[in-house]
Amino acid sequence: MTSADTPYDKGSEVRGIFEKIAGYYDRMNFVMTLGRHAQWCREVAARVAPAEGGQLVDLATGTGVIALEMARRYPDATVTGVDFSAEMLRRAKSKPGADAVCWRQADAMSLPFEDESFDGITQGYLLRNVADLDGVLREQFRVLKPGGRIAILETCPPSGLMKPVMRWGIRFVVPLLGQIVARDRKSYTYLESSTLAFASPEHVAGVLRGIGFRHVKWRKKFFGTNVILWATKPR
Repeated sequence: MTSADTPYDKGSEVRGIFEKIAGYYDRMNFVMTLGRHAQWCREVAARVAPAEGGQLVDLATGTGVIALEMARRYPDATVTGVDFSAEMLRRAKSKPGADAVCWRQADAMSLPFEDESFDGITQGYLLRNVADLDGVLREQFRVLKPGGRIAILETCPPSGLMKPVMRWGIRFVVPLLGQIVARDRKSYTYLESSTLAFASPEHVAGVLRGIGFRHVKWRKKFFGTNVILWATKPR
């Protein structure tokens, strides 16, 4: 709890959580998605679909699953993995194939890159963890080249007939798994609450269009609790 005269710094809180959970992040993603997480990361890498070669960046790269998949899928491209967590990056750098990626510690809200630096941008579970959704997507628009594509993997609040069941599962099962698998219920209580409070794909798509992205599409996954969105910056 912060006092009225103490600004709340969501970035610092989130950074602390991800520093803490880095050691079991991959394991928990596997368990919480019943093994589907790696498949979704492969789809995100495929959706960015750059021209031969080029510059690609994976934001909120975490342990580098999407960045490493892009390096494998697009061997002629230069792939950069960016995260604000030093411990996440340390884990990513220890994985097989990590030498094929340029790893960079940076904040997605203020990227240390020139305008129109990248042919493609990917990200996994970044948007729900930032205080300014519009701002972080505008920053991506800035560093993306005209004609380039972004591909986003994100959680989304359940909807439809399964909504009550899935909300119950997210609210109670996710923290319980955090306790059993990672012995860290508190961190996964935050991840549960950030999922339920996050915007719908329709809202995110509207923000993307408002910024200037075109051809915005999405596909829900896992009973509507995860989503992949993709969009293009006009030439």
